[in-house]
Amino acid sequence: MPAPSFENSLHRLEQIVKKLEAGDLALDDALKLFEEGIHLSQQCQKQLEEAENKVEMLLKKADGKLATRKFSLDDDAESR
Repeated sequence: MPAPSFENSLHRLEQIVKKLEAGDLALDDALKLFEEGIHLSQQCQKQLEEAENKVEMLLKKADGKLATRKFSLDDDAESR
């Protein structure tokens, strides 16, 4: 079974955070949600690292040397 998409995992994680922040859950239910949230957080982190590796590969120069730089939304805004 393939892992859920990053977007689906993030959405579920947001739902879990809202439920936990509400504070009206039984301890066992809160612990189960917290455990699910930790798993989703790790899964999202792994997917982000894989995406970063793909970006670095795409930035590889024609001569074979890797030209890495940190991805930043600010860089994208400046190029417009």
